[in-house]
Amino acid sequence: MIFEGLQTTPTASELLDTAFSRAARAGRAKQGVEAQQSMLQTASNVLSDNLEHVVNDWPDFDEVDPFYYELADALVGVDDLRQHLSELSWASRKTHELGREYIRKLPRDNPDLARKLRKQGFARMGSVLDEVAEDLAAVSEARDALKTLPDIEPSEPTIVVAGYPNVGKTAFVNAVTRASNTTAAYPFTTKGVHVGHAERDHIRYQIVDTPGLLDRPAAERNEIEAQATSALTHLADAVLFLIDPSETCGYPLEDQQALREEVAATFDVPLILVCNKADLSTDVDADQYMTVPSEAEPGPDSEAPTAVLEAAIEAIGYEPDLPYDES
Repeated sequence: MIFEGLQTTPTASELLDTAFSRAARAGRAKQGVEAQQSMLQTASNVLSDNLEHVVNDWPDFDEVDPFYYELADALVGVDDLRQHLSELSWASRKTHELGREYIRKLPRDNPDLARKLRKQGFARMGSVLDEVAEDLAAVSEARDALKTLPDIEPSEPTIVVAGYPNVGKTAFVNAVTRASNTTAAYPFTTKGVHVGHAERDHIRYQIVDTPGLLDRPAAERNEIEAQATSALTHLADAVLFLIDPSETCGYPLEDQQALREEVAATFDVPLILVCNKADLSTDVDADQYMTVPSEAEPGPDSEAPTAVLEAAIEAIGYEPDLPYDES
């Protein structure tokens, strides 16, 4: 995952402590004006290089897959993050320039004046770090938010599972991905989004459970949920919409069907309507019928979730790219 390798972002005070302590060690190895020059060079290099590393650690968002771009935008705001990184780039250049500026000012044979100038140089470098302290903190928060995202491969075929709460979405995902046991939660809503995996014919399918995102009308979603839904549109190759005609989920069948129409309009991919809890009611015209059995008491419909998964896989019709053979 593109954000997984992001390194911890230091604070402004941590950078200054590191730079000045290394500068002090470098100065102790020499004497007179040469010691002050070494201290300036060391502090400047440490600050400039570390700030540059923070910036370069981030991917180029112009080249990031649209799914991850919109996900990052939902969590941290890409434009805001770019502005913070731009400020850190400026600080990297500025601390480098200050090091060169004050080294040029150093006299050849006046250690006291050289020490005074070195202190002035350190003070100005400290001021630069003070200016970007909030930018460093914001980049650190963005890194913490994005680093925990589960590994999603946008090029892999993906099935999005949608529907109102308590209609059996999570139970279905758990049932069809139990063998791999690879579920993980996105942290951008209190309910989260979960991702599981299933393999067929050596092809891995991603199965995305969407509680908190696609379980209520668009007008009721907050901005982050709306952006996350938009991100999922880049990912989905098929949608399984689960409906509970028994209404034991707590929501009227009419509301569930209205949400199904909205989801169908949002995702321009095959949508399979699944009647879950079919042991209680089949009073709906659906593409598939199932009852997700409990793990403790698997019933006669234990194979039904697998049949629904197979229907989604067939709807996708995914064919992997094969190397071209000219022979």
